[in-house]
Amino acid sequence: MAKQPHLLVEEGDVHDIALIPGDPGRVDRIASHCDDSEVVAENREYKVVNATYDGVDLTISSTGIGCPSAAIAVEELARVGVETFIRVGTIGGLQEHVEIGDMIVATGAAKEEGTSKRYESEVYPAVPDYDVLTSLVDASEANDEEVHVGPIVSDDAFYNESDEYVADWNDAGLLAIEMEAATVFSLARRRGLSAGAICTVDGNLVAGTQKGADSDDELPDKAKNNVARAIDIALDAVVDLA
Repeated sequence: MAKQPHLLVEEGDVHDIALIPGDPGRVDRIASHCDDSEVVAENREYKVVNATYDGVDLTISSTGIGCPSAAIAVEELARVGVETFIRVGTIGGLQEHVEIGDMIVATGAAKEEGTSKRYESEVYPAVPDYDVLTSLVDASEANDEEVHVGPIVSDDAFYNESDEYVADWNDAGLLAIEMEAATVFSLARRRGLSAGAICTVDGNLVAGTQKGADSDDELPDKAKNNVARAIDIALDAVVDLA
């Protein structure tokens, strides 16, 4: 198969399991937790790195912000051999008990985005693979980490999440909001692949806080610290799945 036009990878360049953060900088951070790593390709918002963790080979690839760019990453990685995708990202809380720095393992994602709807009806569920979900929860417990496990929502409009939307999501019991999981889950299911997600809370929309609201940095200190812990959980889940 020819080299993929956006990620610039081809068959044989990647491994079966991929961790997919949105931020290219987080690719490097994940790689720093591994035993060794090597950059495979870098283009636009996409950075692809191969690494080894506890004897298991994996690929780490950024997806950029939002479902359209995440769909490109999943499609192109799947075409060259990736079979399992784990999103490792950040997320905004929608419930009062979900605090900055908490970690969430998603059991499903509401489709408040447009990309998955180009593939299928919005009534079809955007849910993770059971084995990936279980491995993330088990890895959390093995690391003595508490995580929230439940449904989230994926939205396209970061700056148009109105009070009315937030109240409705809160009433529905959705734990938090991010911008990629619904499409990642839906595409993986449609392609006969596996996907899951673990995300660190970087703000709380019910409390009126968003990432960067109280700091010159994008993430509060507690969220920065717990991103590292979420990375360790995801890597241990990779070992379990392998």
